Amino acid sequence: MTRYLPALIATVFAVTVWQAIVSITGLPKFILPGPALVAETWWTNRAVIAEHTFITFIEVMIGLVLGALLGAITAIQLATSRLARMLVQPMLVFTQALPVFALAPILTLWLGYGLWSKVAMAVLIIYFPVTSSFFDGLMRTPPGYLDLAKTMQATPRAVLWQIRIPAALPSLASGLRLAAVYAPIGAVIGEWVGASKGLGYLMLLANGRAKTDLMFAAMLTLGVLSILLHWAVRTATVRLEESHSGRSRAQ
Repeated sequence: MTRYLPALIATVFAVTVWQAIVSITGLPKFILPGPALVAETWWTNRAVIAEHTFITFIEVMIGLVLGALLGAITAIQLATSRLARMLVQPMLVFTQALPVFALAPILTLWLGYGLWSKVAMAVLIIYFPVTSSFFDGLMRTPPGYLDLAKTMQATPRAVLWQIRIPAALPSLASGLRLAAVYAPIGAVIGEWVGASKGLGYLMLLANGRAKTDLMFAAMLTLGVLSILLHWAVRTATVRLEESHSGRSRAQ
């Protein structure tokens, strides 16, 4: 219970400030609804919000898995091939220079208004953080490990799988934690461009009908989803690192 206390205090503080702004400024409800109204709207529309949340969750999870796998594979290729670094690395940097919003309509045109255009957006937005973090970890293997492997005449394949990748797991975990936060953003951007379901679609629909309280309810639901996803990924990566550390000490 103690470890959740800071988050609880921060939540209470944020809600208090939110209510204070509404009370002091006297802004109309269609501009800034109060937390009580948003909570009431969320409860009244909980079935609709749950339906749209499920769609966004599926898009995010598929995008997160595919993006993480693709990013990890790319990082390994970059770390083991100078040719790949020469050809692929500049392209990765170039993709990050392009605005994500500019790519969303193109992906929707190519993949349609269904699930896969949103998955592609999620993959695109998390691919670089995972690749970059894991690649940096692979290239920063402690020299002592590599010297020991050279002394023992280990093959490059053995060095990669038994030394470089295990040593880079903390960097991969860092990239995955970032990906867990970015993936919902990618999915929602895809839903904004063209969709018939999902939290992004629900926010646009509510905004178009001047239902600001429903828009806030959907937005806060997306925030909670992102926090829970980040917590789950962080817990999984910490356990993976602890498991690997335990096996290393045993050996």
